Amino acid sequence: MTDVFCWRNKKMSGVRFSSLLPRLISRGTKWNSQHPMWVTQRLFASEADVDLTKTCLYDFHLEHGGKMVPFAGFSMPVQYKEGLLAEHLHTRNTVSLFDVSHMQQSKVYGKDRIQFIESLIVGDVAGLPDNTGTLSLFTNHKGGIQDDLIVSKTTEDYLYIVSNAGCIDKDIANMKAQEVAMKSQGFDVTFEPITDRALLALQGPLMTKVLQNGIRSDLKDFTFMKTAEMSVYGVPNCRVTRCGYTGEDGVEISIPIKHVLEVVDSLMSCQLAEVKLAGLGARDSLRLEAGLCLYGNDIDEDTTPIEATLAWTIAKRRRQESNFPGAEIILKQLKEKPKRKRVGIVSSGPPARAGTQILDESGEPIGHLTSGCPSPTLKKNVAMGYVTTKHAKNGTKLKLQVRKKQIDAQVCKMPFVPTKYYTGK
Repeated sequence: MTDVFCWRNKKMSGVRFSSLLPRLISRGTKWNSQHPMWVTQRLFASEADVDLTKTCLYDFHLEHGGKMVPFAGFSMPVQYKEGLLAEHLHTRNTVSLFDVSHMQQSKVYGKDRIQFIESLIVGDVAGLPDNTGTLSLFTNHKGGIQDDLIVSKTTEDYLYIVSNAGCIDKDIANMKAQEVAMKSQGFDVTFEPITDRALLALQGPLMTKVLQNGIRSDLKDFTFMKTAEMSVYGVPNCRVTRCGYTGEDGVEISIPIKHVLEVVDSLMSCQLAEVKLAGLGARDSLRLEAGLCLYGNDIDEDTTPIEATLAWTIAKRRRQESNFPGAEIILKQLKEKPKRKRVGIVSSGPPARAGTQILDESGEPIGHLTSGCPSPTLKKNVAMGYVTTKHAKNGTKLKLQVRKKQIDAQVCKMPFVPTKYYTGK
């Protein structure tokens, strides 16, 4: 994740990053510095479609040249002055700072808090070591994915949850309804959405130099998915989690809103590495290179974890207990194999976008792409999509129907760019 993007307006489509006015469009253009890329469909909506919420850093983004676009009900920076390509490569090579305050942060209190969250997701939260988190999935009774989220088991008296911006309304409704149901049965649980904190993502190979300069804890012992409350550049009560959505080593930092600019200024002025701002555009191309799903495109309520090749999120104990929403359907697919699977695809020629039809070598339709872009790191086209299971083996030759042409493609193992999560080894 985890910041897997989400969408809430069905009129959403792609938007060109170089455009000053976001608008609904569905076709791409060739990669160049003036027209960096077109993101997958459904990411952005027109101003008229939604009432936009501003994060606490909205004015900061404008002051630093951020091009603001509607995203999941928020006004967010899609890129800054140097452009998406520069932001993408700077993140891969150095370190970038992303505002992800649009994500929903929540806490769950009470002695039955683990039973509460496990009644909604596929993960084994009870089995987590203290002060660690896991990527998991909210599922529905059809076995579909309602959202993805990160759940952290803290040594404080709560679970810390981060879920997707575009799914805020349904996620909160889902958790509130379960809270009411469990309380009516005598369980001790309280769900609390967080409204007074910002969220930053510091991502890239030089993240440790920048963050270590502002904290007392030793990051050598702070491995992937660990979480802790700490002081960051003199600001107390920040929660730092070693995770991110780029495939690079990184952290997400939850900060009291009244102090967020202090932390941003300290990170940006660190002399040990050049921290630059990056927007949603670079996040999308980075996450696709890392093989990470975008909610609403690559996974949704009609897609099961097995189809999405996310079976690894379903813990052994949870499979044995079979007591999460949609368990019967999901576990049957796990045993018998689904009819379709999410795969990585590389192609030549013009880049293929979300919605592109996938064909077998004889020209018969076998699926469609859900995300696609030219890879800034690899200098070739990468995509992911769903194909019939018999065509899902790595190396399988395919065709992509790009406009009126069929272009050569091949199923490829993901991630396209190796991930660099820090495990301490």
